[in-house]
Formats: sequence, C-alpha cells, structure tokens
Amino acid sequence: MVRSLWFKLMGAFALVILVGVAIVMFATLRTTTGQFDLYISQQGQSWAQSLVPSLADYYTRTGSWKNVQSVLQSPTSNVTLAPSPQGPSTGVGGMMGGMMGQGGMGNMVMSNDMWAMMGQRLVLADASGTVVADTANVMVGIHLADNELRNGTPVSTNGRQVGTLLVATLDVPSSPINQFRRSVSISVLISGGIAGVIALLMGSLLFFQVTRPMRRLSQAAQNIAAGDLLQRVPTSDDEVGQMAHSFNTMAESLQRMEQQRQNMVADIAHELRTPLSVIQSNVEAMLDGVLPASPEELESIHQEALLLNRLIGDLRTLSLAEAGQLALDKQPIGLGDVVARVAEKYRLRAEEHGAALSVEIEPRLPQVLADAARVEQVLVNLVENALCYGLSSGGRVTLGARVVPGGVEAWVNDTGPGIVPEDLPHVFERFWRSEKSRNRKTGGSGIGLALVKQLVEAHGGRVSVESTPGHGATFRIVLPTAS
Repeated sequence: MVRSLWFKLMGAFALVILVGVAIVMFATLRTTTGQFDLYISQQGQSWAQSLVPSLADYYTRTGSWKNVQSVLQSPTSNVTLAPSPQGPSTGVGGMMGGMMGQGGMGNMVMSNDMWAMMGQRLVLADASGTVVADTANVMVGIHLADNELRNGTPVSTNGRQVGTLLVATLDVPSSPINQFRRSVSISVLISGGIAGVIALLMGSLLFFQVTRPMRRLSQAAQNIAAGDLLQRVPTSDDEVGQMAHSFNTMAESLQRMEQQRQNMVADIAHELRTPLSVIQSNVEAMLDGVLPASPEELESIHQEALLLNRLIGDLRTLSLAEAGQLALDKQPIGLGDVVARVAEKYRLRAEEHGAALSVEIEPRLPQVLADAARVEQVLVNLVENALCYGLSSGGRVTLGARVVPGGVEAWVNDTGPGIVPEDLPHVFERFWRSEKSRNRKTGGSGIGLALVKQLVEAHGGRVSVESTPGHGATFRIVLPTAS
C-alpha cells in the first residue's frame, strides 16, 4: 500500500511537471513569436510605406502598372524605384543611386531577398483590387476583396488611388522566423525536460522521506495486529510525526487496556472465588459434621452470599454504565437532602470506627436533575471508602454540598492516610487498590470508585479527587442543575 502511495505521488508530481512545462512552453512561444511577428509586421509596414512614393512615381511616369512585377522582384527594389537624376535607369540596379540621392531612403538597406528570407513578401493590387505584382509570383491576377485591401497601404498619384501595396507573410520553412520558432521550441522543450527530470529525482527523494515514516507505521500496525503491543515509532514535529505520536498513544492505550483486561479477569476470579470458597468450606464442614448448623454459622454463610450478590450487582451496574445502557430515573432532587440522608445513615457506623461524622450543606441549594437512588449509591460508596480505608480512631469524615460553577457539588472528606501522588490517576480504575495485598478489610472489592465515576458521568457530571499523603483525601462530584 505504501509503495502504491509512492507511485501515486510520483505520478501526480510527473503530471504537474508535464502540465507546467507545457504551459511555460506555450506561454514562452506565444509571447516570443508574437512579439517577433509584431516586430516583423511593423518593419514590413515601414518597408511598404517607404516604397509607396517610388511606386507612385513609377505609375506617374509609366501611366500603368505594366512591368511593375519585375521592379518589385528586384533584389534592391526596397531602396530605389525612382530613376536616377543622371537619366533614365536602364535597370533596377541603376535606380539605387537615384534613390540614395533623394535622401530619406538611404537607411533602407534590406533587400527583397532579405525580406523574403524573413518570411515577408510584397503584393501590389491595382485600383480595382486585382493583383498586378507579387514578389512570390503566386497571386498575380487574383482579385482581392475589400476587407483584404483594407490592411494595405494606398498608392496614390494626383489625388487618385491607383493601387494598394500589401505586405504578406510567406510560409517558408527555412525562414529565420520559422527557424527562430523552432529554436525557441527546442530550447524550452530541452530546458523543461531537464528541469522535469531534476524535479522528479528530487521529488522521488522527498516522497521517499515522506513515506518512510508511513512504512514504519504500517509495519508497526501489522505487528500490533499480530499481538505485539510494545511497538512504537519515532515521532517528529510535522503532520506525519503527529500521526506517529497519535499511533504511539494508541499503542500505549491498547497495551494498558490489555493489561487492565488481564487484571480484570484475574480480579473478578479472585473476588468471586473468596466468598464462594468461604461458603463452600463452611457448607462442606457442616455436611461432614465438623461445624454445627448453628444460626451463627448460617449467618456467616449468609453474609458471604450477600457480599457475592453485591459484587455481582456492582459488576453488572458498572458494565451497563460503561456501555451507556444504564437506566436512570432522573428527576429534580435536592442534592443536600441526599447528602444529609447518607450522613445520618452512617453516623453510628462512624462512631463504631471511633470517628466523627459531620455535615456542611449550604442553604437554598438549587435542585439537580438526577436519579436519587444512584446518587445515594455514589455517596454511600464514597463514605464506605472513607470509613474503611485506614481511618484511624479519632479521625473525621465530613460530607458537604455547595453551589459551584457548572452545577452543585457534593464532597466527602476524610482525615485518613491520604493517597500518594502516583496513585491518584488510578483510583477510579476497576479493581485498582493502593493496598497491593488485596485485603478486603483495607481495600474493598476495587470497583466502588470505578462505579462512582461511571454513575456520575452517566448523569452528565464530573468526579475528582484531591489528596495529600498524611492529610486525608477529598472526593468531589458535580452534578448539573435542573433548569
């Protein structure tokens, strides 16, 4: 695929080069030959205007255009057509001196042959529009239309137009103008070809450098698809480097999620095995007569069954919340009332732990749109976490509610040992405990805080934690107001 991308880029680049060379060649030839043609046309008009007085004088002397063909075809007819002051000319060559002697024409040094080489020719039409002379000798006798005569130079004598002199273009392959055009075309084509080859070589190197990181990305993606989640690619500051950075972030996320998945499977097995093992061992002991089927033993089995049922229920609620399928009965409720109710429920429990429980609720709090049972479940989990996680005798748990930007905030603060900074980013992850020994008495099941996060976010709220080691922790939830 990467190789195909390289060919596509090179193909597109080659097409751009071809179009660019064609445009440059067309513009160069059009401009150069256009200006050259304009120059030749202007010079041709000057040539024709310089010949008009001599042609008029010729018509005055002869009274017709008879034999003017031979005069126009004379190699020097562009510089002299009038007879010499010394007497009648016996030839076209003898007319040069007379013309030079008149002044004003001595600067015309280009002959008809030279103009013919430049691709120009003279066409002389009489008053009726019939061609009487043509230096190319191809249009004599042809009648020209008025629109064709309009571009010519009138030849007049005694106030009467007796003819029209036109400068026409010869299509002579060997003419200098055609040679000039071919030379310019070849030069532009060669220059464009050389520039195109150099551009293709440089583009090839550039595209190779561009596609090399993509080849690395492709190979790394294939390795990740094969199960190697340790793949990483070099990054840079450009767009491809940003894509590589995103790829590395994705790979790290996949690696972390895979590790969490493995840990979750182990954690679920561990959490389910513990109460089941207790239940199984106690029942087997009773069946074997080792333990009596007393109410106390049955109560122990019942507590383990309740723990197992609560764990399964929490897992189901957590999975539904993460999938966005948790049904919530949202109604306008007073968050302060829920906080007060939870505080009252756990006041005796806190005293059993030798801790004090206090409440700080602002008056006249606005209502929030929430499921009261789920919000109470969130606060219960936070209070349970505060009471169970190392709260020593003489400690304090504080519940509160207040108005904050974005909604109403409820918080649970304790004076326990706190959470170390490196553990703070993980406290809301499933089955995570800072107590690595996995003692349920000090760490719970490991899904309570994860469930808190999912339930709060399902209400459109947010949850956070602040802690300083040795100075307890504060968990905050913010729910949007009902408006």
